[in-house]
Amino acid sequence: MAQYDVIFIGSGPGGYVGAIRAAQLGLKTACVEGRETLGGTCLNIGCIPSKALLHATEMLHEAEHNFAEMGLKGKAPSVDWAQMLAYKDKTVGQNTGGIEFLFKKNKVDWLKGWGSIPEAGRVKVGDEVHEAKHIIIATGSEPSSLPGIEVDEKTVVTSEGALKLSKVPKSMVVIGAGVIGLELGSVYARLGTEVTVVEYLDAITPGQDADTAKQFHKLLKKQGLNFHLGCAVQEVTTKNNKATVKYKSRKDDSESEITADVVLVATGRKPFTDGLGLSDLGIETTKGGQVKVDGHYKTSIDGVYAIGDAIEGPMLAHKAEDEGMAVAEGIAGQKPHVNYGVIPGVIYTHPEVASVGETEESLKEQGRKYKVGKFSFMGNARAKAYFQGDGFVKILADAETDRVLGAHLIGPMAGDLIHEICVAMEFGAAAEDIARTCHAHPTFSEAVREAALACGDGAIHM
Repeated sequence: MAQYDVIFIGSGPGGYVGAIRAAQLGLKTACVEGRETLGGTCLNIGCIPSKALLHATEMLHEAEHNFAEMGLKGKAPSVDWAQMLAYKDKTVGQNTGGIEFLFKKNKVDWLKGWGSIPEAGRVKVGDEVHEAKHIIIATGSEPSSLPGIEVDEKTVVTSEGALKLSKVPKSMVVIGAGVIGLELGSVYARLGTEVTVVEYLDAITPGQDADTAKQFHKLLKKQGLNFHLGCAVQEVTTKNNKATVKYKSRKDDSESEITADVVLVATGRKPFTDGLGLSDLGIETTKGGQVKVDGHYKTSIDGVYAIGDAIEGPMLAHKAEDEGMAVAEGIAGQKPHVNYGVIPGVIYTHPEVASVGETEESLKEQGRKYKVGKFSFMGNARAKAYFQGDGFVKILADAETDRVLGAHLIGPMAGDLIHEICVAMEFGAAAEDIARTCHAHPTFSEAVREAALACGDGAIHM
């Protein structure tokens, strides 16, 4: 029986990062993973492969729409779908192989197989039982569906199936206008698929700043995506390799249906804890299936912790990474802290959408007084040169102290630009601090400074 200080169950962003951090701190560490490769959902069938396809199709869009204006003449490239999937798989392989190298470098043992916790202090992997002073559940999440929908990953697919379709479909219905549905929907729209999005709520990207969501919706429609908002899906049926989606308008109860080659079910995700033996162990969970933890990620059983998508909070890889490092540091005797008020969210469409902190809606609900600094990318020289003038940067600051409370970006490199705001918020900066910081010209980041200036006397280039 092998003995460890720490065993992480799951090698996704939370598990593998936490395991490496624990090993760095001198703890004898192992990580359990049943897949053939490390990295969990994110690296294998989620974040990384989807970004590869997003990048490839964005390049196709540039060739089809902008090359000629830049003097790049010639026929736009045709799509070799098999090669595009091979590029995606190669990207995944490079990243998962990198984690295996890091495990070896940091002396983290990979326990290959699916894990369970027969009792506190022990983890069973296959027929072997390993002892550990501390066990961390980092098993991530899986796609959730709706009643009456049978997923076959061929005609009716989740995000996993959508990443490996045998051919580019002529038509696709996306159920759910959240991050996953809109990212993958935009991939196929650029490949020529007729994409229709059916959403239960009256707006896309639930929880997003309403102003940003409205602009995002408008830009996606311009790109060819069709939307049916405020509609409840009743059932999905398949026949002759086609799927029919029946839905009802929440406004007037009128019923409609759409038939497509593929239906992507993108209705969110749920914790994946099957087979761990949580109920037998007596570990408390929420109605939604999340593992209950305290402020130090401890479960109701001593020596057992949980992080990432397995617990409450945004299901984001970087949130899981921070929690993985925090739980490792806590076990090692340090005093870690995760600032949940400064966790950015990014939608990797084109243009990208990024946000952090409060929205106008949340501030109004709290009765807080705030001011808005907004700047359009049409006023940014580099954005216009790159055909990316759509979108804006919006900064929300306290009306009295000028402290930055949140920010919402839609435009070029939004997923990278948001981190300037994150750092500012982590240090408790005012909008004026950002406005008085010299930004290189010409860069997209100047739009952030201009939005900060707009919180004061006004932007310069608008």
